[in-house]
Amino acid sequence: MTNKWGLDTAIIHTAQTPCQKTGAVVSAVVPAVAYAFPDADAVAACVAGQREGTYYGRYGNPTIQTLEEKIAALENGEAALGVSSGMAAISASLLAFLQQGDHVVCTRDVYGGSHKFLTTLAPCYGIQADFVDCTDLAAVKKAFLPQTKVLYLETPSNPCLTVLDITELSRIAHERGITVIVDNTFMTPYLQRPLELGADVVVHSATKYLNGHGDVIAGFIVGKQELIQFMRKHIMGDLGQNLNAWDAFLILRGLKTLGLRVRQHVQNAEAVAQFLEKHPAISRVYYPGLASHPQHELAKRQMAGMGGIVSFEVKGGYEAAKSFINALRLAMISFSLGDPETLVQHPASMTHFSIPPEERAKFNITDGLIRLSTGLEDAKDIIGDLEQALSPLLTAAAAHQ
Repeated sequence: MTNKWGLDTAIIHTAQTPCQKTGAVVSAVVPAVAYAFPDADAVAACVAGQREGTYYGRYGNPTIQTLEEKIAALENGEAALGVSSGMAAISASLLAFLQQGDHVVCTRDVYGGSHKFLTTLAPCYGIQADFVDCTDLAAVKKAFLPQTKVLYLETPSNPCLTVLDITELSRIAHERGITVIVDNTFMTPYLQRPLELGADVVVHSATKYLNGHGDVIAGFIVGKQELIQFMRKHIMGDLGQNLNAWDAFLILRGLKTLGLRVRQHVQNAEAVAQFLEKHPAISRVYYPGLASHPQHELAKRQMAGMGGIVSFEVKGGYEAAKSFINALRLAMISFSLGDPETLVQHPASMTHFSIPPEERAKFNITDGLIRLSTGLEDAKDIIGDLEQALSPLLTAAAAHQ
């Protein structure tokens, strides 16, 4: 960001100024597909990239361009590409660097959609992947092959919130000419900026915290200008992964409160994690803000806050986990996260169901694991809901003793 604004100010004002013609403060929604040109030479120059402008809606529009400039600035990247979903961002970023015969090293506890893409679709095109404990630098080095082109990271990970050392992992990857892609969805640029830590590309599911209101599906890729232009013309455009103007407008609106929302999410998550860590029905809590988290010190160095997600292990396995989530009254069972509402899900049967059970076990995704996206409600109400839903588990456990 070129301006010396604080982050909350930059989130609101970067890339957005009043309309010069009307004075409107809010960015216009431009849903146009077709664009007119004054003459044949002008359109030819635009298509060839010799003249600025958009010639077809599948490659962007003014509303999306404003949002892309804002996201790039917030991540301190050269350029950003808005796409139709988080999975579009993940797949496009990988396909930009991979072709038949190439290899990917991926962190082992990764979002189920990323795992599915790398194990089902990518192999159809001759791309292979290995899932590695990326907290172990020696294991990562050992996993690198001559044909490895990408190290794909997600930190904190989904759902076990493993924190990875972006700086060190980027260093060992770059020594071998390997590109580092980081999924920064859980943190947002408000809490973590991977490009500043050495990564080459950042991806986001903007469906989550960036939009923050549960009414948009979108994704972003941030990186070098040349790379983003390649993806725009030859991946996003050709595969039809484009974002639309209305969703871009909603994200621009949602971003204005990102700082307020993230701070509340973090505050609530910390309170929830502390409550759960002391609860007798819970065997383990995954939250980087707890001193018990194995990467707690790394998280304090690398992140400006610990995020709004708390994962935890309910004693009693699947039946106990099912009873717990069914008993919740405030929190809702849902696949998403980062919304104003507190959302809960069971990874083994929901977001990570596509991962084979034996693989899930390796990733610590057990049948008793719950992922909670803390909302913006009063923390005492969230905790009260958790407490009343956990209480029957204690009663049932006592009855079996």
